[in-house]
Amino acid sequence: MKKPRKIPIRKCVVSGEQLPKAELLRVVKTKEGNVFVDPSGKMNGRGAYVKRSRAVIDKAQKNKRLDRALNITITDDVFEALRRQLDDDA
Repeated sequence: MKKPRKIPIRKCVVSGEQLPKAELLRVVKTKEGNVFVDPSGKMNGRGAYVKRSRAVIDKAQKNKRLDRALNITITDDVFEALRRQLDDDA
C-alpha cells in the first residue's frame, strides 16, 4: 500500500490563512532585488505567498503586505502580473 503524498501548506501573507501551495500565488525576490511572480513555485530567492483571489491581491497592494514580507517596494506591474496569472488560471 502506497503512503499518501503530503500536501505542502503555505501561509498567505495577506489573509494569514494556511492553504495548500496550489491555491496560492508565489512572489519571489531575487538576490539582485528583482521581484517576479513565480508560476512554477521553484525560483530561487525569498518567496511570499498570496491567495488566488482578486480581493486579496488588491488588499496586498493597498496595505503593502507584500512590500513588508519581502522587505522591498513592490511595483504595480508585479500586482498586474498577479492579476493576469489569476485570469490565465480561470
